[in-house]
Amino acid sequence: MSEVKIAAEPRTEFGKGGARRTRRAGLVPAVLYGHGEKPKHIALPAREFAAAIRHGGANQLFALEISDGTQALALPKAIQRDPVKDTFEHIDLLLVRRGEKVTVDIPVQLIGEAAAGTLVVHESDTLSVSADATRLPDHFEVSIEGLEAGSKITAADVTLPAGAELIADPETTIAVITVAPSAEALEGETAEGEEAAAEGEEAAEGEAASEEPAAAAS
Repeated sequence: MSEVKIAAEPRTEFGKGGARRTRRAGLVPAVLYGHGEKPKHIALPAREFAAAIRHGGANQLFALEISDGTQALALPKAIQRDPVKDTFEHIDLLLVRRGEKVTVDIPVQLIGEAAAGTLVVHESDTLSVSADATRLPDHFEVSIEGLEAGSKITAADVTLPAGAELIADPETTIAVITVAPSAEALEGETAEGEEAAAEGEEAAEGEAASEEPAAAAS
């Protein structure tokens, strides 16, 4: 994964009010820490940061050029988003060095088509690995092409790039191939669900009817 250069500026306002003013200015509040150094509060351009994350994912490496003349390499450690606006609220950035190994969760993508009549259950969509901070893969691809029902893919089956080390349990299940339910089975489940709903409505109506005389008597 190539690094993305991004401008940053020191942040002197703190607290909720300061963070709101920073965001209104088109910036994202962030803190830079690691390697035993004192945390540094900075602000990043929201639009550029969002574009980099969309393209490179949550493990995008950033080459920070801070307006006080300092430079740093950093990885996002924690990203807070507004659940409604889907905007970035705050970012924790971890300082890294070239050649340094870091532990990160890398997305796992399934490619290909399993055998006809099967259902693919993707149980783990990330894999924890240790790798060079400047050479983190965007994602891992795992082929399920032609796999029959009963097949299982574990973390140990994922091919890692040179220099990367698996941190997750090798037995962690990535995907399982099962027999797809038949149309008859699906129809049966639907009918059972409708029948249970009807019984529930009847029971509710019966309870309401039994309560009416008592209410009248009072």
